[in-house]
Amino acid sequence: MRINRQADQPSQQQPAAPDQMPRRKAYDFEQDNAFEEMPEDPEPPRRKRGSRLGCAVVLLVVLALIGVAGWNIFRFYKEVDGQGGRGQEQVVTIEQGSTVADIAAVLKQEGIIQYEWLFKYYAKYSGRAGNMQYGDFELHPGMSYNEIITALSEQKVFRETVRVTIPEGTTAVGIAQLFVDQGLVDSVQTFLDCAEGNDGSDFSQYAFWNEIPDNEGRLLKCEGYLFPDTYEFYTDATVYDIVNTLYGEFDKKTADLMDTIAEKGTTLDQVVIMASFIQEEAGLPEEDYRVSACFHNRLESDDPLWADHRLESNASSYITNDGDNNYLWNSPMAQYMGWPEAGAIPEEVLAAYDTYRISGLPAGAISNPGYAAIDAALNPDEDFMAEGYYFFVTGHPDSDVAGQYFYAKTADEHYQNCVTAGWA
Repeated sequence: MRINRQADQPSQQQPAAPDQMPRRKAYDFEQDNAFEEMPEDPEPPRRKRGSRLGCAVVLLVVLALIGVAGWNIFRFYKEVDGQGGRGQEQVVTIEQGSTVADIAAVLKQEGIIQYEWLFKYYAKYSGRAGNMQYGDFELHPGMSYNEIITALSEQKVFRETVRVTIPEGTTAVGIAQLFVDQGLVDSVQTFLDCAEGNDGSDFSQYAFWNEIPDNEGRLLKCEGYLFPDTYEFYTDATVYDIVNTLYGEFDKKTADLMDTIAEKGTTLDQVVIMASFIQEEAGLPEEDYRVSACFHNRLESDDPLWADHRLESNASSYITNDGDNNYLWNSPMAQYMGWPEAGAIPEEVLAAYDTYRISGLPAGAISNPGYAAIDAALNPDEDFMAEGYYFFVTGHPDSDVAGQYFYAKTADEHYQNCVTAGWA
């Protein structure tokens, strides 16, 4: 039914001729709620040729990217798996202290690998990065990453080396002289400046170094921490390399003692100082723990005769007996400091190191002890301590009991032992 928009005109009015009829307009939906008549079969839009061409280009780009990615993946796989052919073998040098990134850069520079970043991540995520060593290695282009890491993990030294043996109980000055004699360091002072950190050398990576107290009167911070052992160094090693190796060995060898040190309420520095005296006065593993017991009793006993808790060791005292290896009189340290030539040991040095004058331990160690002496300082013979031994003496070198140890609880017993030992 049609809606008559001329409802106000008379019903008898004749309709207009077809050519005079007004054109119908689409009704406004919001005003009249009417719908415009839509064509019954609208013609679909025609697809443009440009659209098909664009799709084809996109597809080709995607395929190209996939191809490039696939080719790169193939190249990376060949690099990692070592399928690039075997190149000429050559010697590659990895410097001490090199990081994985440093090693990757050297391998790239020498033509062993093509992709630094790929080798770095492979080494890291394979869990083998920490196994790689420094030194000279025979490598060749075309090796797999696994073969390269395996080769770098098996250190092969081709550079000339020097073996240096540091006896237990050697002073810091004596150790420095050993390296001077071997031609590895130009002077004792150069070695000590590095070992003390006076030349800017930094050893803060070691916890023990940061905890060494700056005791009043302490002569050398490094004394006691240059671990005595047999080492092999490249002839072109720097003084830092040498000192750092000695400190690294000390850190490694004493790591298992740290829990016991904490439990006993002492410090590593106190243990090292005590150990340096045990090393000088005993020096034999089987006697270290007994000598340690005597020293501990002198410092810790409630006996009124030892109320001053003096160590009383000739190894560091005012006594100028040429037969004693006295740190302050006739040791390499004393010679280096020029004390004998000066005619007297300086008063401030005696105040810090004369064990017949001061109570407790001196300001610093008097030598670099070995592991047995360090362990003995921390774990003295409990039976000897409980039984109350305070004195010991060794047989005179020219006697029938040379090198034999005699222990005593009282001064009278000690005197008799000195007679037996050939000293009185």
